[in-house]
Amino acid sequence: MRSYDALVAEAVDADVSGWDFSWLDGRATEERPSWGYQRLMVERWARASAALDIQTGGGEVLAGAERVPPVAVATESWPPNLAKATRLLHPRGVVVVADPDEPPLPFADAAFDLVTSRHPATVWWDEIARVLAPGGTYLAQHVGPESVFALAEELVGPLGPEHRQARQPDAEAEAAGAAGLEVVDLRTERLRMEFGDVGAIVYFLRKVIWIVPGFTVDRYDAALRRLHARIAAEGPFVAHSTRTLVEARRR
Repeated sequence: MRSYDALVAEAVDADVSGWDFSWLDGRATEERPSWGYQRLMVERWARASAALDIQTGGGEVLAGAERVPPVAVATESWPPNLAKATRLLHPRGVVVVADPDEPPLPFADAAFDLVTSRHPATVWWDEIARVLAPGGTYLAQHVGPESVFALAEELVGPLGPEHRQARQPDAEAEAAGAAGLEVVDLRTERLRMEFGDVGAIVYFLRKVIWIVPGFTVDRYDAALRRLHARIAAEGPFVAHSTRTLVEARRR
């Protein structure tokens, strides 16, 4: 195995904009949920008349849509992702809107018959309900409860009940209902992840910033060195992500 310093330096130099994880090919793996979110999203976008993708990242998932509706919009807040999403989606006829990921969404009431989102950092149920037309659908894949906690706890120590209670599917369904949405599908799966070297861990934590908020290599140097030694001695580090499929309709 290459040295700790070489692996970390390579990961620190890597571009982490967008949601393309191909940098990790051959270095880390993650099981995918059985429902196939992108396939479901593509099917719904093909049938929609006006669709919105919230927190689209670099637009990589939405770019897989074979057909976009006459009104097609995506929002994103992070400037590097905005630039990437614009390059990918504008040629497809999707307007990319800069949005701070805080209420209100910059759209009129009942503007869309479909709203989608993959791994939103925050879910503003009242705003989703407001921009959906009556009978419109919200289809999303959320990060589920206790996702990648094994890795987070290697760096920050045990996570308390307030962390473990977050993103619970039943609580999300209750919040959706309170906003005027009827949840028609709710599924959660736990998925195995393997990290083959410490560079893969550093890249992942730089890109998926909510796993260890405020992550830097310098701040967590000691823990990262322990992980490097552990992987060298025992093989890939194993964690588990959780994903929740949510489909809800505006009453």
